[in-house]
Amino acid sequence: MGRETVVAAIREKARILYEGKQVPHRSCGMALAETFDLETRPYHALRRGGLTGVGTCGAVLAGQLVLGELFGAPGATAPTSPVLLEAMRRYQAEVARRVPLGPGGTLVCNDLTSPFPEFLSEARAGMCTGLAATVAEIVAEIVLDLGGPLTVTPIRQG
Repeated sequence: MGRETVVAAIREKARILYEGKQVPHRSCGMALAETFDLETRPYHALRRGGLTGVGTCGAVLAGQLVLGELFGAPGATAPTSPVLLEAMRRYQAEVARRVPLGPGGTLVCNDLTSPFPEFLSEARAGMCTGLAATVAEIVAEIVLDLGGPLTVTPIRQG
């Protein structure tokens, strides 16, 4: 598979996982973790801006954590790897360029979702689905550019 095909497949996988129409809905952070075949349990805390809505968007935070899992040093006392530092620089620049801020000018969940009177509305879900897919796309591009491990696997059922 070529680069563009892999990136498109990763974006689509994240979209399907978050959207919840073809498979049961995963929260933003969990959708990102599962997209990259990572353990989802710790990503549960990212749902809806840290469960309270007052934290940074779970998809955006999940993207950082995925890069940390893929490029981070294996030991707890090891220094930051140069490739992780480069990945984070690129990630932050791409998020700033491609992820629109909420009306309050932030990436806080409540700010991003404030234009939608009902959190459970289809319009809000569509916005968040697109945001999760965009974050997955950004992460996939960076991982491929920096030579990290990336395989597109089928969505696990259940």
